[in-house]
Amino acid sequence: MNPKNPIPVTILTGFLGAGKTTLLNRILTEQHGKKIAVIENEFGEVGVDNQLVIQSDEELFEMNNGCICCTVRGDLIRILTRLAKRKEPLDAVLIETTGLADPGPVAQTFFTDPEIREVFRLDAIVTVVDAKHIALHLDDSDEAREQVAFADVILLNKIDLVEPNELNALEARLRKMNAAAKIHRTRNGEIALDRVLGVGGFNLSRATEIDPQFLEPEYPFEWAGVYELPAGKAALTIDEGPDPEMSVTLLPVASLSETDITTAREAAVRTFSDWETVLRPGDAILPGETHQQLSFSAFPAVFPVLVKRAGLYALFTQHHPDEFNAALHIAGEGVAPKWEHTFKPDHEHDEEVTSVGVSLPGNLDGKRLNEWLDVLLRTKGNDIFRSKGVLAVHGSDQRLVFQGVHMLFDGRLDRPWGDESRVNTFVFIGRNLNRDELVEGFKRCLVTDGVIAGHAVPDGSREA
Repeated sequence: MNPKNPIPVTILTGFLGAGKTTLLNRILTEQHGKKIAVIENEFGEVGVDNQLVIQSDEELFEMNNGCICCTVRGDLIRILTRLAKRKEPLDAVLIETTGLADPGPVAQTFFTDPEIREVFRLDAIVTVVDAKHIALHLDDSDEAREQVAFADVILLNKIDLVEPNELNALEARLRKMNAAAKIHRTRNGEIALDRVLGVGGFNLSRATEIDPQFLEPEYPFEWAGVYELPAGKAALTIDEGPDPEMSVTLLPVASLSETDITTAREAAVRTFSDWETVLRPGDAILPGETHQQLSFSAFPAVFPVLVKRAGLYALFTQHHPDEFNAALHIAGEGVAPKWEHTFKPDHEHDEEVTSVGVSLPGNLDGKRLNEWLDVLLRTKGNDIFRSKGVLAVHGSDQRLVFQGVHMLFDGRLDRPWGDESRVNTFVFIGRNLNRDELVEGFKRCLVTDGVIAGHAVPDGSREA
């Protein structure tokens, strides 16, 4: 790969249901002749977006174990590293973030990681805005505001659902929030590709004006300390704090030099995205290549630390140890770190925003499904930001792809199921979601024992 001609990267963002996947599908089906790698990340308990993205020749990578701006940054780095080693050159990389992501930390990756910076360049942040619903979120969602603030290009989408005077007022508000972004009005994500790809719109100096700490990355850990530990047994003690759990990793570090500490820090970013091992008091922490989640049931909680080889070890903790009076001990004596640093902590998502995922085999009665969704979205639509799924409807050999934003929903028949198992996958994202009610309501739409209430298939857009 020629570092003088880095691969352009476009970050596609926008609040839940803005139309990002629709735009992505348009890009994938256009006859642009480019080789594009797509990285997507969704916020939910079960993966749906990879099914909503149409089949194409592009390379698709999915990350659904967290927000791309938080715990999966290590996954993002690993995927980009793999792409950098491809023999066949890429023309572009497109990253579709979850609707709850702040694009700032994603963009940071291309300026703070030396290996990534050498091979890739951030071309633009493209924010898709739902013209009908964004006003509901700009006042109470930091993520929605940041998505607009960091945008180089704003697609004011779904303009056919809004009156002209409302649209003009919304565009004026967006221009006040981000006077430098180009704003294009669209419906169904229809736009010439040269307005969203290869625009060269990202400007680092502008980003630092918006956020002076822009180049200080957000990490999945808040604190790190380097300790000199002898071979044998140490202990990490933790008192009661604001959280019943805390993730940690303990990694060897060659020295206290800035280079070696940076190497350990980036290794920690990667290990924090690995699968967690849950430890309870008395379980041993093992220095190595995976991070472990500590669960506290009694205080002080004591976790043995088994050190095979004497040397320097860097302890990275999800929360600051002062919040838990956490400390390393050797032979009952507290050990002070030889170096420590408090990092810019991850942003916190709206605690009320949650995800409920449903995945059930079988066939759905179309009539019951339609009636249930009608009532659900009419009564709870304000709290359900986003709903989406791939469903199997009795009497149809085609998948029903369902997407909803608040009280608006759309169901359309897609490709045949073929040899795939007819499994219904549904995700709700929003506030004040009642898991039991949603799961039970969904189950009531299943066809059981040959009893069918009707065969109607919801097709086309509508509002409850």
